[in-house]
Amino acid sequence: MKFTEDHEWLKIEGDLLVVGITEHASTQLGDVVFVELPQVGSDVEKGEEIVVIESVKAASDITAPVDGEIVEVNDAIVDNPSLVNEDPLGAAWFFKIKVEDTSVIDGFMDEGAYKDYAG
Repeated sequence: MKFTEDHEWLKIEGDLLVVGITEHASTQLGDVVFVELPQVGSDVEKGEEIVVIESVKAASDITAPVDGEIVEVNDAIVDNPSLVNEDPLGAAWFFKIKVEDTSVIDGFMDEGAYKDYAG
């Protein structure tokens, strides 16, 4: 698993990257009450805002960590946004993105570096 400076986690699954938010991000947000996910089949660019999360504290956006195509979204978190707080590193993944080369993940932080970063 790798991590971004935007508090997203990335996991390789075949030729896809599974993307979610970290426990740190989930805690900072507070109780999540709404999630809007990108459309399956949409092409996204790194840095593009593609997910909207609303919590009791704030609204936040998740950006695409890489260029690619959204091939699957997790409707379970749309139906039950509290999953983002309950299981941020597991059941509460947000989307799967098809990338040309999964080695793009190598440029992101490992768990130790992320823990130092999130402090």
